Amino acid sequence: MENKMDKSRVIFGNRMPASVYKKAVRSKAKFVRKYGSDEGRVYHLSASPAPAIGDILGVKELKITGETGVHFDDKSIIIGNIRMGFGHYRISMAIASAARALGYDPYWFDLCSFSDTTCGKVIAGQNDLYSLGSRLSQMFPPFNKLVWEPLNSEGFRQLSYNCSDQKTAELMTPVFRDLPKDIPYVATHVWPSQAAVHAGLTHVVNAIPDNWPMALHLSEGAVHTVQTPSAYLGYRALRGMDKHRSLRPMPEDSIVYTGQYVDHELVSNIEEDCARRMARVQGGKAKRWLMSVGGAGAQKDIFVSIIRRLLPEIKKNRAVLFINVGDHRNVWEKLKEELPHIAECTTEHINDFNETKAFASLALDGEVSGIHAFCHEDIFAAVYSTNLLMRCSDVLITKPSELAFYPIPKLMIKRVGGHEAWGAVRAAEVGDGTYECSTISETVAMMKLMQHNGDVIVKMCENIITAKNAGVYDGAYKVVKLAVRDR
Repeated sequence: MENKMDKSRVIFGNRMPASVYKKAVRSKAKFVRKYGSDEGRVYHLSASPAPAIGDILGVKELKITGETGVHFDDKSIIIGNIRMGFGHYRISMAIASAARALGYDPYWFDLCSFSDTTCGKVIAGQNDLYSLGSRLSQMFPPFNKLVWEPLNSEGFRQLSYNCSDQKTAELMTPVFRDLPKDIPYVATHVWPSQAAVHAGLTHVVNAIPDNWPMALHLSEGAVHTVQTPSAYLGYRALRGMDKHRSLRPMPEDSIVYTGQYVDHELVSNIEEDCARRMARVQGGKAKRWLMSVGGAGAQKDIFVSIIRRLLPEIKKNRAVLFINVGDHRNVWEKLKEELPHIAECTTEHINDFNETKAFASLALDGEVSGIHAFCHEDIFAAVYSTNLLMRCSDVLITKPSELAFYPIPKLMIKRVGGHEAWGAVRAAEVGDGTYECSTISETVAMMKLMQHNGDVIVKMCENIITAKNAGVYDGAYKVVKLAVRDR
């Protein structure tokens, strides 16, 4: 008899070919041979305040312990995630922030942190491969064109990829056995969502990132949420997810358009922060640029070019630059090697999150100058520092990944992976960011346009306020409400 919980055989009513299913079974078996299987074990959990965001967002981090020590109540909500770059952690922080604002207690459940489990080992191995691919794509254009772009835009788009992932997710269920089956649970990556469904959780929301529909993100049994209307239609129709046949669509109750996932601290201060930006522009103040350096510094050449062209404006006090390299200290050291002249006007903020918080708070209404570089070994501080600095910045320089959906004027640099392209499209259409600047010369030209023409920043601020009033940035609140409904 066919296992009704086998979500690899039939996906939203679409039966997978026998060859695809057998390949998925072989893939799971390969992981078992490499990492072992702990499907019969029960792991008990403990909770303690998460670093950096524990005080700010009330987040408690779940870890494996020797005995049960967590009491969940009606106000508890689990945020299942993995660290893969900064994007999934960033969405998780937005969900945690919204949950806290709505009166709930968020628990951080990072599958990758359980390093001694089969689950943690599988995810860490896959994450290493993805990080390597990201770096190679920026180093070798032929690899990017022939392998990385097609894989991220079309390979991950196919339903056959979801079939394999669903089978592998069966190995991830042991760490869920301490969680109440009906606890509200939001996943900000598909693997924590699939694993939660396999583990029998009943209130699972799968918060899908990006703006390009891919079967990679499907987790049948969860409520799927998307940030844009175009993503809603693409997922609803399972558009392009099988090259050889028409597919049955997703059921209406399986997918919800929520709006963009943004932290409460940012959404609630949109009008105030945009008013400050417009006042600085209209008062002839130095324009404040925030550069978020993600990945492993894969786009270093772009950042070097931007800093080099912006440096004369910084020295004349017509521009200020904040650089957050996250937890990639080596990237900051390489930037200094490439640009030795920046030392004379740079202040470093290294591994002192309290100092970073104080700086960002004072900069809201105070004067700042020069270059300020931020780096934190702790991943929570590394990611959340960008959130703090956004409020006191005028323009965010970023690739069109998860930051593309945040309410701050944005200069979009070249993407890393084809799936990111539509993040820039969304920002350009909402009007809170530029289109994707795909070359260094185009990026520098756009930077100069925004530096010397304040009307561009003002218009983006006006569009941000319009979008806020339309509920565009309310996605995190709506995700939380979906997870806690019917309880």
